[in-house]
Formats: sequence, structure tokens, C-alpha cells
Amino acid sequence: MEGNSGASPGARVILGSVVSFRDDPSHLGSRRAVRYYRRGAVAIDESGRVAWRGHAARLPRAYLGLPVDDYQGALVLPGFIDAHIHFPQHRMLAAPGSDLLDWLERFTFPEESRYASKAHARAAADAFLDRLAQHGTTAAVVFSSVHRSATEALFAAGDRRRHFIVCGKSMMDRNAPASLRDDPASSARDTEALIKRWHGRPRSRYAITVRFAVTSTEEQLRAAGALAAQYPDCYVQGHLAESSKEMTLVKQLFPWASDHTDIYDRFGLLGPRSLYAHGIHLSERECSRLSATGTTIVHCPTSNTFLGSGLFDAKHLGRRDRPVPIAIATDVAGGTSYSMLQTLAEAYKIAKLRGHVFTAHELFHLATRGNAVRLGLADEIGTLDPGRWADIVVLNPSATPVLEARQALSRNLEDTLFTLMLLGDDRAVRATYLAGRKVWGTVPATRHRPSVGR
Repeated sequence: MEGNSGASPGARVILGSVVSFRDDPSHLGSRRAVRYYRRGAVAIDESGRVAWRGHAARLPRAYLGLPVDDYQGALVLPGFIDAHIHFPQHRMLAAPGSDLLDWLERFTFPEESRYASKAHARAAADAFLDRLAQHGTTAAVVFSSVHRSATEALFAAGDRRRHFIVCGKSMMDRNAPASLRDDPASSARDTEALIKRWHGRPRSRYAITVRFAVTSTEEQLRAAGALAAQYPDCYVQGHLAESSKEMTLVKQLFPWASDHTDIYDRFGLLGPRSLYAHGIHLSERECSRLSATGTTIVHCPTSNTFLGSGLFDAKHLGRRDRPVPIAIATDVAGGTSYSMLQTLAEAYKIAKLRGHVFTAHELFHLATRGNAVRLGLADEIGTLDPGRWADIVVLNPSATPVLEARQALSRNLEDTLFTLMLLGDDRAVRATYLAGRKVWGTVPATRHRPSVGR
């Protein structure tokens, strides 16, 4: 295992069964939406972007002399994009709680208080990004703690290691321990300083981050809305309609609001660059408003089942007369795995319980190009199209004895992806590349192979 040190950067060719998406299979159908080259190649240029992809036998002569990483028998896909994950919770997976609010009080808030220490945050940032790379996640939308220094630590680590990071300092000025509370003025100042330093770098973006309405006063929500108006190319992220107890508390704290969504709406926090996790307990009025504003709901399946919050209704949110945009995420550490494969498996099961059947093509699209589209970043990440960052995950469909036995029955790409989704985890991740640099995994010795093309 190479770990996170990475191979030398530079132009190269990756060989394997190349899979990428040109559109959503639920719209176009798999045949038209999926690009699949069983004996494929991806050429990467010196800048870490995709220069060419297609059938290996058609590799242009310009790339014939490049070093070759040959993953024969494995799938080469765009790296996974995790649309909602918590950096300060990276080590507390499987911490029990009777529900969301109990879990926050007993485990989450004490753990996040540790991030006041700059040394702790720096060490945690490296460990967190190691976990992402190990699981094939090359881009993530991240909640930091309330501490500006912790957010700086994660951005700095991501910048150094070339992870694509969208992150924000949590804004919380009530209903949390004193060690995790800021105030509207200082929170706005810290957020603005972070925006000016990190937003818009080649692989860093900022998300104005309100944890959820329960932990912010109206004054703080107003400040967040003012920042969103001042910096319209930043993202907004938060939590919405996650649990029934949360909904009761929200009504008590905001008696004037029609519902949870109305609170964010009143303060200018809805829109096409806004992402809210969960969205389990949404009324028809809320769905209509989220659809009209283009606000994304991020499905966090393993978190929703682990905390007993409820079953996400993808069919209801996707209703054609007022579709609510959907992304997908692990939500570590409410979520129980860093693996987007396991996350997709849980999403598949929940959808079936709700009367909807996803294909593997649809779910893999959601975790790659689909999440990139929701972030407005499809020209940068999420596919293997030329010009995009060469963020790549290599998956071994026979990584374990169970996978190998099941894969022997697969007859097409849909079968193989379905098997990986239901039975795979980090053991199936053979390699991860960030901006063209291998940062995780194993590969046969890099070699020159001038006979790849014709």
C-alpha cells in the first residue's frame, strides 16, 4: 500500500475498463448516458487534467511514449464526490445515540470541542483526507467545526495534497456548549476571512455553513444571508428536516415560520448553490419551494438509518411537476462508512422500501457527475472528459472472494457496478488519483508501452 505520499506527478496513461457519464441515465437511459470502453485508456497531461480518453487501441501517437499504469481487469472511473461530510467527526463513526439530538449532546459536541487545538486539527486533517483517498473519494463538501483555525487546517491540507475541497466553518451561537458557540459578528468576520483566503483556488471552494436552524439565532441567520448575497459564487450548506424531534424544536424556536425550509428562505439561504442534508420530513409546500429555488437536498442514507431519522423518499422529491434536485453523501459520522459504495447500497435499499428502484448506473452517476452538476462543477470534476481534473478511482470487481464469486455471474457493466455497490467497500479501491497523481493504492510497475495505440 503506497499510502498518501503519492507517486511523482506528470503526464501518464492509465489503462483499464474506463467508465464515465455524459448525462443522467434516468433521463437518457444507460446506453446513451454511459461512456464505457472495456479496453480503455485515459491520458493525463502535466497539469493533472484529462487530455484524452477512449479505446486504448486508438490512443493518439502524442501519448504513446508516456508512462503507463495498467489496471487490466479493473474499472477506471471518475473519483467519488461526497456531497456532505463532517471533518471534526472523522473518528467517531458508530457512536450511539437514541436520536439525532441525543447523539449531538453525548458524542458530537464533545468531540468537536477538541478542534479548538490547532495541533489536533492539523493532525486530524491529514487523517481525514487519508480516509477519503482510501475510499476513492476525490472531492468532498465538508462541514468544519466552529473554529476558524480548524477550517484553515483542512483547507491547507487539501491544498497540499490536491484534494478538491468545498468547506465552511460552522456558524453556531446557541443550543451548543460554550466551547462551540461563536456570535453573529465574529462568525461573519471569520467566514469572510476564510472566503477571501481560500475560495476560488484551483481546488478549493467555500461554503457558508449554518449547522441547522436550532443552533443559530435569527441575527446569525441574517448575517449568513448577508454573506451569501455578498459572495454569490460561494455555496451555502446546512441541515434540513432531518428528524421529528428536531422539527418540533424548530417550531418552538421559530413560531413565525411556516416550516423549517421557510426559515432558510426568509434569510436568503436558498438557491442553486445551496445544499441541505437529509430532507426526510419535507412538506409539499417545502418541496415546491426547494424546487422553485433550485436548492439541493443531499441524501445521507447510512446516517438516516443509523440515527433512526427516517427513510428518504427519492420518488417523492423527484416528482416531475416540481423536482427537487438531489445529491448523495456519506454524512460521516452520522453516516457509518466513508465508502461511497456502501452509501449507494443503502440508498438502493431505502429507495426499494419507498417503492422506487435505482439502477447501478443511476447511482454511480449520482456519486460522480450528478454531484458535480449539483455543485456547478461538471466542467471541472465528475467525469473523465478532456479538460477535467484527472480525479480517478480504480475499482477491482474481484477484490474479495465474495466479490470474485459474484462477479463471475455478471454479464454486463450494470451487473458489475451493482455487485460493487452492494458488496464492495474500501477493499475494492485499487487506486485513487488526485489531479493525475496517485495518492492511494497499488499498481504494477509504471512502464513505457509505445505499442498501446495504432
